[in-house]
Amino acid sequence: MTLSTSSDAPGGTTGRRPPVDPERWPDVVRLPRASAPRTAVARGLVERGLARMPLRVRHEAGPLRVPRPGAPRDDTPREGTPTLTLHDPEAFHRRIGADGLIGFGESYMAGEWDSDDLVGLLTVIATHVDALIPAPLRLLRGAWAHRRPLSDRSTLEGARANIHRHYDLSNDLFALFLDPSLTYSSALFDTLPATPDALTAAQHRKIDRLLDAAGVRRGTRLLEIGTGWGELAIRAAARGAEVLTVTLSEEQRDLALRRIADAGPAGRVTVELCDYREVEGRYDAVVSVEMIEAVGADFWPSYFTALRRLLAPGGIVALQAITMPHDRMLATARTHTWISKYVFPGGLIPSRHAIARESAAAGLDITHDIGFGDHYAETLRLWRERFVEQPGAVDALGFDRTFRRMWELYLAYSEAGFRSRYLDVRQFRMVASGPDGEASR
Repeated sequence: MTLSTSSDAPGGTTGRRPPVDPERWPDVVRLPRASAPRTAVARGLVERGLARMPLRVRHEAGPLRVPRPGAPRDDTPREGTPTLTLHDPEAFHRRIGADGLIGFGESYMAGEWDSDDLVGLLTVIATHVDALIPAPLRLLRGAWAHRRPLSDRSTLEGARANIHRHYDLSNDLFALFLDPSLTYSSALFDTLPATPDALTAAQHRKIDRLLDAAGVRRGTRLLEIGTGWGELAIRAAARGAEVLTVTLSEEQRDLALRRIADAGPAGRVTVELCDYREVEGRYDAVVSVEMIEAVGADFWPSYFTALRRLLAPGGIVALQAITMPHDRMLATARTHTWISKYVFPGGLIPSRHAIARESAAAGLDITHDIGFGDHYAETLRLWRERFVEQPGAVDALGFDRTFRRMWELYLAYSEAGFRSRYLDVRQFRMVASGPDGEASR
């Protein structure tokens, strides 16, 4: 069985569409079971909600529907009004009726809808998300939202499996859209909007600000939790630090070792395939960049306890984390989302409140807290543009068209989260509470 999907052209086209691989994408090929009344309710809610937003809805071969008079204005600085083009309205509403936002994402993967401005559309929806579901129905979220699979929990074994599903996809895939530093986290630009040639310098600026916050210099014993592809370890070693960096990704570990050897500081950097809960020793500085999002709320106490346990007297933690409002975090904490199903299994974006609470409980005081979400939006834009410009290169790596649509939606969805201020990214500096804190250094 195959499902027809739209073409690669922006905004979609009519006509025969390439099939979706049923073995790789069973839930994209197969329409979910949903009763006619549930689909009708979903259609009514979605149509009512979209009509209140500053966007256009177009049924393929049908009329263009513009926002009703008095609809909320979108203050996102983007030209024009984005259009949602529905190629298969029945399938679109049926998926949403059965699976909510998971269905919304799977419908895009299936080619059942497109947009002439995907980021703009998703930014509008994220900004006005409350318009989609009336307030009384939000209280019934637990009745329709899917629960996260227990198998996705970030236990010692579960964390390895979750990391493998994302970071071990292919080093070559990530190299297609990341800059030459292979840094997979928010950059920090000197000016916005950013240009592609500014990305590597902006990634180094971000890394250097973290290393400065942690006081990394010659002789510093540094632990990095979450190696990535080794750029932070390389820059720390160039300062004269002795670095232990740990990762659960074999693909990342292998390439990081080669990059570190090529850069020269191999004698000052040790890369280990190791969970943060298994690390031993005491370190003058602990740095972790956008790794807490993969930990999962159940294990945040273990994570912050490990940070505190691994600090030498007078040591400093520098943490970079994506954050979301606390009420949103609580609403999604146990919910299985499209992102958790297809992109980041087992993870949860924390709130600033949750980070402050968990770090304090572990004996860590936050001394600095700086946000720069606009810079992440620009980072994601540059990544997305590089990715969508190279469909042939992605295909050559063994990834199909459905994967390309999934990955484009992931990057656009994330960018929209930052542009709408639904998400932020922050750098935290932490020290141990009490006599082992900064004063003892």
